[in-house]
Amino acid sequence: MRALTDSEARVMAVLLAAHPDRERDRLRQIGVPRSTYHAIRRRAYLEGWLRDRYIPHPVPLGRPYATFLVARPYADRPEQFVARVSEDPGNVLLWTGTQVAVATFFHATPSEPKRLLDRLVGERLVAPPISVTVRADGPTVPVYFDFEGLWSHLASLEGTLAYPHGLGGALDEGPDGAPPPPTSHQLWAVGELLRRPFASPDPERGGHLVGPLGLPFSQRKLLAKGWITHRTILDPSRLPPFQGRTADQVVLLSGTPRRGARPEELFALLTRESRVFPFLYVVGDERWLLGALGSSSPRRDEGSATRRPVLPTLREHLEGIEILQEAAPGFSAPVDHRYDRLATPAGRPAPPKAS
Repeated sequence: MRALTDSEARVMAVLLAAHPDRERDRLRQIGVPRSTYHAIRRRAYLEGWLRDRYIPHPVPLGRPYATFLVARPYADRPEQFVARVSEDPGNVLLWTGTQVAVATFFHATPSEPKRLLDRLVGERLVAPPISVTVRADGPTVPVYFDFEGLWSHLASLEGTLAYPHGLGGALDEGPDGAPPPPTSHQLWAVGELLRRPFASPDPERGGHLVGPLGLPFSQRKLLAKGWITHRTILDPSRLPPFQGRTADQVVLLSGTPRRGARPEELFALLTRESRVFPFLYVVGDERWLLGALGSSSPRRDEGSATRRPVLPTLREHLEGIEILQEAAPGFSAPVDHRYDRLATPAGRPAPPKAS
């Protein structure tokens, strides 16, 4: 596998920000000609380094609970595990490695995750898993598969444009103090956006052409309301090295928060002083879950003396810490950010008038 060039690494950082209205400023900062930028962007999608998705806010879809599962499927039943997880109607992501699996679900009730876990354990498909279920209408998932922080650090860029992107969060409330329910037209528009990355069977079209530029007003309004976001996601299993540095290890860490521990304080210490940029950060009442990318061959010149040690920092905030790690190339994605599975049926006609 060839290494990324300096220009490719810098353009990747811009793309991962998924922040088109500030793209011009970033291009000026990284010093890459626009023609080079467009050529690298197209290559990044064709090589599978990046993919675009529209990620919905779970609450307007009637699925206010998000569940994150980290499991170790038994070696003699991996196919059964994949089948059981992927058949769940709320499953939107499933990564499977040689020893570890990661899955995300959006559920309507808090009892659904328990029923799923009971089935996985009861059918002896997995060892006792790590599971965190949170309500998606609060600051419970401040980082959701956002790789911009890591990549800006890897490419030695100053700061980030949009990191961290989270999942869900507070919505504008109606007169009764609750977010108004979506109209039929809004649900239709959400469904159209969720299916947009998969609408063209032509691989030459490129994932970079499914972004928000040129969307109809009804769909742009959903983006403005925060009901849906456009994101560019990294595929660590296909990622080439850059200047001898790699991000070829997926590290999943969970623990119980210590009394008085604040998730925003831990996040700040990790990103500012330890220079660790989680791509996933889930804050449950009884358990926190972090996902990060590491290197199997860290460079000696990265200066451990100038970085705050990671594990002692985690121990200050968490106890009962579990760490699972696997090489990124060992992962496959049977369910690859398929939020279209939550959409209204394809082909449903739009109501004649938008709300």
